[in-house]
Amino acid sequence: MSSLEHEVLAAVLQVRSRSLQVLLWQRARDPHAGRWSLPGGKLRHDEDVETSVRRQLAEKVDVRQLSHVEQLAVFSAPDRVPGPRVIATAFLGLVPSDNDPEVPADTRWFCVDALPPTAFDHGAIVLRARDRLRSKLSYTNLGFALAPPTFTISELRDIYSAALGYRVSATNLQRVLSRRGQLEPTGETAVSGPSGGRPAALFRFTCRDMQVTDAFAVLRPPSLRK
Repeated sequence: MSSLEHEVLAAVLQVRSRSLQVLLWQRARDPHAGRWSLPGGKLRHDEDVETSVRRQLAEKVDVRQLSHVEQLAVFSAPDRVPGPRVIATAFLGLVPSDNDPEVPADTRWFCVDALPPTAFDHGAIVLRARDRLRSKLSYTNLGFALAPPTFTISELRDIYSAALGYRVSATNLQRVLSRRGQLEPTGETAVSGPSGGRPAALFRFTCRDMQVTDAFAVLRPPSLRK
């Protein structure tokens, strides 16, 4: 009987510098030495897959500030890696935009839409994670996992625009999320910038656990709206 291994991988996404980015580390050994890969590793016999992925993110790339983790998919193509067959359970992890995790020297953030050469099927897993995030932003309150605890509507607009891959109207975003009961004002205002002007109101998400808020809603690019 051929050997079978099980690994867990994490596509950790964050909005950084107004773009959706993923955390990758550079492989030091063959196969695919020098290529960039998702953090993760072998599943231990005494842990479930989510416990394993959280442990490995903390141990290998020192990421502990995850605001949301969910299982993405199982990747089981017989030839996905050379040698003995390896099945991968991949996770989507999100980090709020106001966090800046300290990562090892061999680990970097990359724009999801401009990935470097990746190992094995990891590039496809990143794109699957991006598409899952974009889909869930349409019908859940998952924006809370990308946003800081409080924010202006303009700041939230920039986060959604980066995650969705197209420019979002701040007015429409506030209207939609408020109508779904996702946003509430804090009663405070942001610090005025150097140009002065009226301070912008600060908002927060009403719930910081994922909930389906509109099962039939879709946030689509303007070109696809009717």
